[in-house]
Amino acid sequence: MTDRPRPPISRRRLLQASAFAVPGAWVLSSCARAQPLGAPAPAASTAGGSAAASLPPLTEIPIASPQNPVKWPINPGNEPIASGLEPEMNATLRVYNYPDYVYKRVLKDFQKEYADYNVKVELSTFNDLPEALTKIRSGSVPFDVGFLTYNYMGKLVYGDLIRPLNHDYIPNINDVWEEFQNPFYDQGWQYTVPYTIYTTGIGWRHDLIPEDIGARPNPYDVFWDAKYAGAIAVLDDDREVIAMTILRNGGTDVNSGDPAVLGQTRDSMLEMLSVSRPRVTITGYTDIPEGTMSLSQCWSGDMITGQYYLPEGVDPALLRYWSPPTGKGVIGNDFLCVLKGGENPVMAHHFLNYMLKNDVAIKNLSFVGYQPPLRSLTPETMVADGYLPANLAGAIVKPEWFQVGYPLLELPVAVEAEYQAIWQQFKSGA
Repeated sequence: MTDRPRPPISRRRLLQASAFAVPGAWVLSSCARAQPLGAPAPAASTAGGSAAASLPPLTEIPIASPQNPVKWPINPGNEPIASGLEPEMNATLRVYNYPDYVYKRVLKDFQKEYADYNVKVELSTFNDLPEALTKIRSGSVPFDVGFLTYNYMGKLVYGDLIRPLNHDYIPNINDVWEEFQNPFYDQGWQYTVPYTIYTTGIGWRHDLIPEDIGARPNPYDVFWDAKYAGAIAVLDDDREVIAMTILRNGGTDVNSGDPAVLGQTRDSMLEMLSVSRPRVTITGYTDIPEGTMSLSQCWSGDMITGQYYLPEGVDPALLRYWSPPTGKGVIGNDFLCVLKGGENPVMAHHFLNYMLKNDVAIKNLSFVGYQPPLRSLTPETMVADGYLPANLAGAIVKPEWFQVGYPLLELPVAVEAEYQAIWQQFKSGA
């Protein structure tokens, strides 16, 4: 790969690092307590009241899924901007994102491309989405553009925090996969354009674990294999570990609220603890390349980035990544949106269109490691053009996988409490 800066810090790692530091108004469920599965969930906190003042009860906000796609309402007084408007002059375009989840060079290039308008891009960062939404809702900073995720679409729309898009300003949407021109979480792409895509799988160094993990009848079984005890890790993410365990046990509903499924999942996770003693970590992207850990559950983008953490002289061909080659594993994406509180909605639309340009999206990929859903990027071209070695081709996401993969969806409040209870019990023994 060319034009490679220092390796970034993945936005997903930062999300997990502060996963339990959630401002009260945006909590989907109360803090978990050890309790019997199926027991009534404690009431959600109402702290921070104004942040949720305009939201309907959480039980009334639709939960979007591939089986239940949602076309969100456009609130009165929040109609799309008119067509044919010039970008704002002398704008300070305020962009809100995770740290190191966009290549700053592409932001500087945007300023150059719109130099006639004397635009300045100001990047602010957040550590997790609850923090971001609280600050957006406060109005303390008039952010124009947000880098967010579909688990929060209901709160963004019903909280009146997001502006519907005028498609006339975003012709580059035609260069992305069809799946994201009518995504289940935003039918008709009324509010969002896609940013990056990823799968969740298993990463390892072949010289430390010479076994072909993907050749196992059930590759997830590696986390229950005593011969790797103390040498492996799972993600510090309740949803990801629970989903992986459900898949390992033969399930397909990674958002299940069935008490029987969750009971079996909890028992299997506790068995994993006793058999393989996995670390619970967010640093597999460095630990595997550096050889301080042999194998870990990980995200595809982190393993692509991992090739830049290899010690000098270590061949990138030693890295491996597996996720189900059929696409029937955990899959997801993040998106870009125009925030309602921003002062430069026209320039913000131009920015979204700019980020969808092939050359811009590919340059951004060279920094963040996460793939944009571009028609022009195929597994063959990504390897041939040097974005990753052939041995990591399994980390490339294919469009058809979004028809069969398993996204992690927003959960009902009571189910979320059950997940957190399982997770706390697991982590307390890790």
